[in-house]
Amino acid sequence: MFICLSLQNLVDVLQQRLVLLAEESRRDVELLQQVSSELACLQSSEVKLEGLVAELHAEAQHRAALAESLHAELRSKMVQLNELQDTNSALTEELRDLRRTHQEEVKELQQENRGSLSKLQETAEQFEWLCHQQKYWMRCVKRFKDCLMEERQTLLHQVSMVEKKVRQEKKSSHSGSPTQSLLRPLEDGEMRDSITSLDADVVTNLEAQVEKSNLLYEELFTQAGSPISRYQKPP
Repeated sequence: MFICLSLQNLVDVLQQRLVLLAEESRRDVELLQQVSSELACLQSSEVKLEGLVAELHAEAQHRAALAESLHAELRSKMVQLNELQDTNSALTEELRDLRRTHQEEVKELQQENRGSLSKLQETAEQFEWLCHQQKYWMRCVKRFKDCLMEERQTLLHQVSMVEKKVRQEKKSSHSGSPTQSLLRPLEDGEMRDSITSLDADVVTNLEAQVEKSNLLYEELFTQAGSPISRYQKPP
């Protein structure tokens, strides 16, 4: 009886252990399935990570090549920049020289302009003075011409008077009788002497007037032909 109870207890214990083992086995299977699933996920993730790593490696290589290309382009740009800086320095120096030359030329042109303006003003003053002198000389010439015309009229009047007196003397000498002409030879001689004296006075007066006119004429054209001075006055 005691042995049967012991066996029964042992069986019960074994059944409990079997149940426990079965439960543990079930848990282990579930755990194993879970681990297998996670392992599969990890393997899939590893593949994805390997692909991502490959992509990142390719991207890194591309960026490295791009960086090398950019460095080469940067070095080329730096060379161009240095050349441009050298060219800019040369152009700046040339611009300074041109500006300095331009300023000197402007100063020279301003001096020439002032000189030209001064000469132009002097020329304008001379031209104005010449116009004034021309008007003055024209008045003098007109006055001289009027004087000559008056002297000509005076001379013509004197000549006319002399001719008239000569005709009157000739007429009075021819109107007398031949006997009276023979009886009065002294009076005819005196008349001829008076006519000759009158003619001599008239001729002397004419010569004086002509000489005076010639002197005025020569003096006028001598001054007109000489270099004109600013302070020269007409006769």
